[in-house]
Formats: sequence, C-alpha cells, structure tokens
Amino acid sequence: MIIIKSQAEINKIAAACRIVAEVLGNVKSLVTAGVSTAEIEAFAEAQIRNMKAIPAFKGYRGYPASICVSLNDQVVHGIPSPKVKLKNGDIVSVDLGVLLDGFYGDGAMTIPVGDVSGVSAKLIRVTEEALYAGIEKSVIGNRVSDISAAIQQHVEANGFSVVRAFVGHGIGRSLHEEPQVPNFGRPGQGSRLKEGMTLAIEPMVNTDSPDVKILDDGWTAVTADGGLSAHFEHTIVITKKRPKILTKF
Repeated sequence: MIIIKSQAEINKIAAACRIVAEVLGNVKSLVTAGVSTAEIEAFAEAQIRNMKAIPAFKGYRGYPASICVSLNDQVVHGIPSPKVKLKNGDIVSVDLGVLLDGFYGDGAMTIPVGDVSGVSAKLIRVTEEALYAGIEKSVIGNRVSDISAAIQQHVEANGFSVVRAFVGHGIGRSLHEEPQVPNFGRPGQGSRLKEGMTLAIEPMVNTDSPDVKILDDGWTAVTADGGLSAHFEHTIVITKKRPKILTKF
C-alpha cells in the first residue's frame, strides 16, 4: 500500500533528510587517498548521532554497519572496513539513511578519489544526471515507470547499463515502503503519482553489464564482470508544482 503523507509527516521526513544531506556533504570532504572506509563510517555515524538521529542501516535486516561504502566494482551495500583504504583513482559510493522522530531519510552519492579516469568521471556524471532525469518525471499524473524509463534512457544513451537487481522505493515511517521504483522499464506503467508521495529514487549504473553478484559476506553487491559502478540517491516529495528534493546535497 502506498502511503500519502500529510504536511506534518513530510516536515518530519524533510528534517531527517536534511541530516542525510549534511552528513553526505561532510563525508565528501573526508574522501581522500589513505582514508579507510571504516574511518568514513565512524565519521558519519558520529555526525548522525550528534544531530540526535539514529543511523538507519545499522542492524537493518542484520546489516553490521551504519552506512554503506562501496568502491569501484562494488555496486551497493559495501561494508566499511579498517583494512580497505581509498586510493587515488578510486570511485567510492556512500549510501546512508537516518531515523529521526519516527521518520526516515535516505541518500547516496559517488565521489571520485583524487584524479580518476575519464570513464570513471563520465560514469559519475551520467549517473547523477540520470537521477535528475527521473526526478523531473516525478510529477502528479505520471506513473512510477515514467521515472524508471527516463533513468534508463539517459544511462543507455551514454553507453552504460542500469542495474536491475536493486530499485528505489517509497519512504516514510519505514525505510522501504511501496512503491518500488525501478531504474528501468517502459513508461506509462505502475502506480499513478500523487501529491504527498515520498520516494527515494536511486539509479545504480554500471560501465558494462548490468548483472551483479553478492560476495560471501552476504551483503556486498559487485558487478558480475568487474566493471565500475556508481550510485546516486535523493529522497523527494511530490507536490502540486514540482518534485521537491529533500536531500539536496
């Protein structure tokens, strides 16, 4: 069931999302060669708790960390580790959510480490552009798959592929609510978009094959062919005029 939010509920989701955006922005400044992914997590968790919020991912379905930090061929759900240190040329996707006053916010970005290859830079740019292409379709009267189709079309027009194993989602009192928001598909399908719907839209884009596999830790998803992957996510609310981004970086 899709839950339409009241203005009071939207305000609470927005408050959680402001923390997500602030922490992601601060994490971006921390991402440099030599920093471990565990250091990134500790930094982010401390900031979240200092803002009186709770890391949404920690313990969620057994996930062992407060944020996801995914490097290079890791698509999503990378577990932070003191043994994994960033190197010049890496790309690192940071995904984090918070719980504040009973409501969730969720966001992600992919960050270049130092000087990255042309392919890496293009992948990051196209993935973020695809996110905004999907957001542009998040208007009253459209359908969920209009978001999906816009993302897929932009990605594939630039020579990359959209991951199909993971999707965006509704968000509110639960981290994952209906509807699911795939990043691929034909337009004109799925639920009609209505004012007050809150969605976490999150394209995950690979340089080569869209296929993924899960590592032995049971969480980390990597590209099946070893290609690079990037991930961007915003939580939005559908309004009478335009979609409003609640996790504006």
